[in-house]
Order: sequence, then structure tokens, then C-alpha cells
Amino acid sequence: MKGRKPFDFWIFMTVLILLSIGIITVFSASAPFSYSNFRDIYYILKKQLLYGAIGLVAMFVAMNIDYRILAKYSSLLLIISIVMLIAVLIPGIGKEENGSTRWIEFGSLRFQPSEIAKIAIILYFSSSLSKRKSPLNSFFKDLLPYLILIGVISGLLLLEPHLSCTIIILIVAMIILFSAGAKIKHFMILFVPAASAFAALVAFVPYMNRRVLSFLDPWKDMQGDGYHAVQSLYAIGSGGLFGRGLGKSMQKFLYLPYPHNDFIFSVLAEELGFLGVLTVMVLFLMFTWRGIKVAMSAPDLFGSYTAVGITSLISVQTVLNIAVVSSAIPPTGVSLPLFSYGGTSLVLIMGAIGILLSISRYTSYGRI
Repeated sequence: MKGRKPFDFWIFMTVLILLSIGIITVFSASAPFSYSNFRDIYYILKKQLLYGAIGLVAMFVAMNIDYRILAKYSSLLLIISIVMLIAVLIPGIGKEENGSTRWIEFGSLRFQPSEIAKIAIILYFSSSLSKRKSPLNSFFKDLLPYLILIGVISGLLLLEPHLSCTIIILIVAMIILFSAGAKIKHFMILFVPAASAFAALVAFVPYMNRRVLSFLDPWKDMQGDGYHAVQSLYAIGSGGLFGRGLGKSMQKFLYLPYPHNDFIFSVLAEELGFLGVLTVMVLFLMFTWRGIKVAMSAPDLFGSYTAVGITSLISVQTVLNIAVVSSAIPPTGVSLPLFSYGGTSLVLIMGAIGILLSISRYTSYGRI
């Protein structure tokens, strides 16, 4: 295609390294769980390898198509994602697990509509904002329609309930709107009602109230609501500078709930220590830096906003996961991109990275 250049090598290699470390960590973290539940220590690993392979195919396909084609289908994807978010709430269609209804199953196929909604919001907002002929000056005329859409999707997610995904979508959407010229004073206007709504949720929704109280003092109820946080801190604290060694985590032996999923960073810290954690964080920072560079050098607004959204999605999700497992914020289920076990999340994240790499092929900055 005319004007297409080599993809961003740094993003590509950073993602491959993170994915490789992630799969190794998934195997180490999941072995006791896999044996305890399936009598096969490789059960989770084999599934994650399959998801990783599908994700790589998705990334390679996405990076070799013209990203501008996606703007034509952004509205359709958004409508599909909203329909699926509604469908997941219908008894008999949505699959309930651990008190939440977040999955849709068709035979052996299982996926989370919320993961599709993340990508749909990024593409739709990027397409719509890039077509605007006037800036986002007016709160009611320009900004409010986007806020209503965010509110609809957030409301559907909270009904599952899926608070972590709601927070991620809110933050990423706000970053895209800010990049498109939304005024800070308008966001400040939203702060009071948003803070009031959050306070009401914490006060009147029992599970949110318990999570906030356990965050304030997890050791007060170590065998109850504070259990996750305490076990995670034990894992992180025992890693020290160099870690116990790869495969030698103690907390993964059924002490830490879901060590291969939301709390995989805790196992990483325990086995590889501060230096291992620092290496992974530097790799994520490298990805963020190169993603911002792609956004700043994109040939059009759609590419720029999309690059901002994808980079923000992975960066925000990474920060939130690390904050949760280190007990810096109240506990909520946030997966670590390219690390946590899960098919829908990994495949869609890899596909989104492929879109980012596709955008990088049309930029003019140096590749080295």
C-alpha cells in the first residue's frame, strides 16, 4: 500500500518479550492450581499457549491491513458490543461465576463482551472525533453525547457487575476526549457528580463497601475480605531484591486466589523479586513511550486518537493491576495485559496492538 513503512520494531519486540515472560509466569503460577483441579500441571499453560498463538495471528493480521478501514466499521462494532452487553444480562445467555455475570458461552467458546466493548469504544470515539469539524467547546452540544454513550455502557457493566472494566473504559474514554480537545473545566464539572455517585455506590452496594473497608485495613479480616490483599502482600514482600527464583513461589500453592490471573504480578514479584518487577515495568514503559510516539506521528486524527486509546488501555490496565495487587487501591478484578490467563482479553489485546503497529507503518519518525 502507498506510503506504508516498516512497523515499529520497539513495540513489536517489547510485546513479544512481555508475552513470553507472561506465558512462563502463567505456567509457574498455575501449576498447583492446574494439578489440584485438573490433575495436569500443564492444563492452564496449554490453553494460554493456544490463546497466545491466536493472539499472535490476530496481531499479524491487524498490523498488515490499513487501519483506516476500521473507521468504517466502528459504529457497527459499538452496536454489537452494546447488544452483547445486554445479552450477557439475560438469564440463560450470560454465564454467572463468582457472583458476576460477565461471560457468554456458545458450546466450548467462551468470551467476555466487556473486552470487546473496550476496543469498540476506542475505535468509535476515534472515528467520530476525527470527523468533527468543530472543537469540543460546548459541554452540552459537543461533549454530552459522548458522555451519555459512556454512561450507557458503564451502566450495563455495573449491572454485571464489572467495576474494574467500568473504571478502565471511563479513564480511556476521558483520555481520548482530552486528546481531542475537551476542556479541563468540563471534566472538573463532572467531578462532583462522579464522586457523589461513587460514594453512593460504596455506601449502598454491599460488596463495594466491604472492599473499601478491607482496603483500609486488610489485616483486620485476614480470612475474609482482606484475604486477597494480605496474601498478595506476603508474596510481594517475600520476593526481596532477587526473588525466590523462577518456579519457587510459595503463595501460588493455593494460598493466593487465582495466582495465574488477577494476582499474577504478585507471583512474578515473589519469584523474580524487585529486579524482575522493575524489568517488566520498564518494558511496559517502553511500550507506552513508543505508543505515544506513534500517536504523535500518525498521519491522520483517526490514527492518532486510536493510538492514544490503545496505548492508554494497556497502560491504564497495567497501572491498575499493579496498584490492586500492591494494595495501593481497593481490590477489584483487573487483569495484567499480556500476562494474566484468559482468552478474550489476550486475543483482543494482541489484536489491538496489531492495529497500533499498523498505524506505526504510516508514520514518518525513525524506526530505530
